[in-house]
Amino acid sequence: MDGLVFLDTLDSILFFLMALSVGYLFVFAAAGMAKITDSYPIAKRKYRFAVLFPAYKEDKVIESAVHSFLQQEYPKECYDIIVISDKMKDSTNQRLQQLLVDVMIVDFENSSKAKALNFAMDKLSNRNYDMIVIMDADNTVHPDFLQKFSNAYECGSNVIQAHRMAKNINTNTAILDAVSEEINNSIFRKGHVKIGLSSALIGSGMAFEYSWFKENIKKVFSSGEDKELEGLLLKQGIYINYLDDVPVYDEKTPKDEIFYNQRRRWIASQYNALINSIADFPGAVFSKNIDYADKIFQWMMLPRVILLGIIFITSVLLTIIDWEASLKWWGLLFLLGLSFCMAIPNYLVNKRLSKAIIKIPWLFILMFLNLFRIKGADKKFIHTDHGEH
Repeated sequence: MDGLVFLDTLDSILFFLMALSVGYLFVFAAAGMAKITDSYPIAKRKYRFAVLFPAYKEDKVIESAVHSFLQQEYPKECYDIIVISDKMKDSTNQRLQQLLVDVMIVDFENSSKAKALNFAMDKLSNRNYDMIVIMDADNTVHPDFLQKFSNAYECGSNVIQAHRMAKNINTNTAILDAVSEEINNSIFRKGHVKIGLSSALIGSGMAFEYSWFKENIKKVFSSGEDKELEGLLLKQGIYINYLDDVPVYDEKTPKDEIFYNQRRRWIASQYNALINSIADFPGAVFSKNIDYADKIFQWMMLPRVILLGIIFITSVLLTIIDWEASLKWWGLLFLLGLSFCMAIPNYLVNKRLSKAIIKIPWLFILMFLNLFRIKGADKKFIHTDHGEH
């Protein structure tokens, strides 16, 4: 009898924890289904932008990214493109310089995006800008990108995250990676701003007020620089806006091995962010800093694939052991699936997605293994190869 009581208690506790995460995802997925109707008038001033491209061994993609940005309809004298070149070929650097792009050549013993950004900001200390834009070396944008950022900035958006979208969906892994990112966009960006909370950052396609970034990037050291920046912003009560109609095209992970390594770094950076902020949670709640409290709660949540796998496995096991007890788990699994369906945009719902879904169990195994390999991953630079598709 004591054993049954223990199992019932364990089932109730586990269900409560899983339901808390699923309920959270469902609420914001539902909010994310609504269109963002905010439109900003054309800015009266031409604000100055510094566009930073940290590029570690990115010879295959950096030139096309820079060429894309040079097509901006924004006045050329109002923005500078700066490539922080780390371990790239001399020939690549020379071609970039011929495009009248600032090329800052670095050679860090232990490379990281945070080091590259800090180096660039030191070199730019004597220049005057209004905003800093952070891009990845594979990102491409539309010609109105900077104008739309300028419009939002004039209306009070001091921190902006654009809508990052898939550049390629050529493999099952790339499709699922694209779907994962759009789910994040719907729940943690669009859904949040619809309710009045801050958007999550994503590492590229983001812009910061120059003076704030110049001062605060000095506090960023890990490979999860976007999460460190989020924590600093929200702790200071600074709102992060999301521009759903401003796409930034990003190369999706085509191979399982790259997916595994990339997610390992992401899980490690989330864990590190949680460890560094968990003590702030009560204070954030009591001071009514809802944005910061919400962010800390996000970092407490399991990765979605892990969440899906645990709920599915528990549902199946309980069906065998006690089918009545399994009903609530199957209901929770349905609610989680519904949340995902609401968050996936129509352009990704096709036959290719239905074929790619068969890889989810394998990705669950990879993500589960990553939970045991996160030690030090947030401090070690794990490079994602681009230009492989």
